[in-house]
Amino acid sequence: MPFDFKREYKEFYLPKNTPSIVDVPAMNYIAVRGHGDPNEEGGEYKASIGLLYGVAFTIKMSKMGDHRMEGYFDFVVPPLEGFWRQEGSEGGIDYARKEDLEFISCIRLPDFVTRAEFDWAVDEATRKKKTDFSKVEFLPVHEGLCVQCMHLGSYDTEPETVRLMREHMEKHGFEPDFSDTRLHHEIYLSDPRKCTPEKLKTVIRHPIRPD
Repeated sequence: MPFDFKREYKEFYLPKNTPSIVDVPAMNYIAVRGHGDPNEEGGEYKASIGLLYGVAFTIKMSKMGDHRMEGYFDFVVPPLEGFWRQEGSEGGIDYARKEDLEFISCIRLPDFVTRAEFDWAVDEATRKKKTDFSKVEFLPVHEGLCVQCMHLGSYDTEPETVRLMREHMEKHGFEPDFSDTRLHHEIYLSDPRKCTPEKLKTVIRHPIRPD
């Protein structure tokens, strides 16, 4: 059976829809940076998704080619994730100003994929797909202490879940710890092309520190 990150790491991918405190370990990602409204047709965000999946599936299918990844095992490509920031929003997101958003769109890499293996996959995807993958980067992230919650419903209703998260962290003696490297984080467990807005499932995660 293929390794499934959502099944093996439920604490980080399938939390309850009530806030909780977690200590997130270091992970490596395939990532693409950009800015602008994620709903914009032809915008940077939607273009980033195609680049991410192009590299992710090149890694997944690598056993079919001449290149053999050391320690390879079959895996389900992890869900799309995103780190977001916005000037003037104190680390949170102002959903009325989506055109000002800056993002790092990403997909988690299996632990066996080194930077060298990643570089090979980018070159292989470029060669096979005749597409420029130069915006794709290998991104190590160690989030550490965070508050998170499963958000159910439209992305535009996330502020209510964020409010509950803030109340939970304050109740337990924490405060927000946003910075240039500690960002608003979302994990998208539903495909909005195949799911009505009220049924969307999104993990929201915010960095925190003791008050």
